[in-house]
Amino acid sequence: MWLLMIEAGIALFLLLFIVWWTMYSGPKHNDDQAADNPPVPADDKAPGEQDR
Repeated sequence: MWLLMIEAGIALFLLLFIVWWTMYSGPKHNDDQAADNPPVPADDKAPGEQDR
């Protein structure tokens, strides 16, 4: 029984570690990047509508 509890604890730890790792990895956003990349205007087409 104690072996199952240890296995469950390790699985929970791995799950939390993976969530923590993915939350804080990735590009860091700062004000300089926002100024360099202005937002792209959306076109007036409905989703799924194509050019003819």
